[in-house]
Amino acid sequence: MSSKELFTILDDVESTNNYAMAQLHEGLAVHGQAWFARHQWGGRGQRGNNWSSNKDENLIMTVVLKPSNMFKSNLFLFNMAVAGICHRFFANVAGAATTLKWPNDIYYNDRKAGGILIENVFSSKEWNWAVVGIGININQINFDEANKNATSLRNICNQVFDPIELAKKLYLELMQGTADITDVSMGYYFDYYNKHLYKRGEIAKLKKDNIVFNTCIKEVNRRGQLVTLDAIERQFTSGEIKWLL
Repeated sequence: MSSKELFTILDDVESTNNYAMAQLHEGLAVHGQAWFARHQWGGRGQRGNNWSSNKDENLIMTVVLKPSNMFKSNLFLFNMAVAGICHRFFANVAGAATTLKWPNDIYYNDRKAGGILIENVFSSKEWNWAVVGIGININQINFDEANKNATSLRNICNQVFDPIELAKKLYLELMQGTADITDVSMGYYFDYYNKHLYKRGEIAKLKKDNIVFNTCIKEVNRRGQLVTLDAIERQFTSGEIKWLL
């Protein structure tokens, strides 16, 4: 199948990730198949957060991938690769103020511009599929109270874009960027992610359980842990802490 045949536009769907997962379970999905939603009314982010999106204004897409064997030794390096590709795509339009907020959000200055939700499918402990959901704010200029720190390409660049054309471009970049992975390219994605890490080298306010503390963001290690430094060096796993902006 050609890339054109693999790219499907859905008019209205609860969640492109849920739709893709259902296609997988029914044996109807193939590597590289993508679904773009003109409207998604039940989108999910990390840890069950809702993803709010106005119809025909944003990039809402899920791509089903069979991960390269090189990624199978480290799932988070796959996350880093996908996040890096999405970051580069957005930064090429929005500019250098684009960063990657651990674990998988796209930020412009201190505002959220997009997010990635990767759901993995295993069979007998074998990682068979990655369902890669991507949401990027394109033309939406007003956001609800729950997403008041959000921004979009239109807000940043003061112009209107075509979300479908941008989605097709990002889709091709994602397919190319995750194919033929080598040790060198894996190292590149690791370095790229940390180079563009949100608040790297800066003091950030974080919350763990009921404790709020200030710490310096150092890096993200190859296990996917956020490494910080204050009186001591600490490592945090995804979902263990909350950013307080």
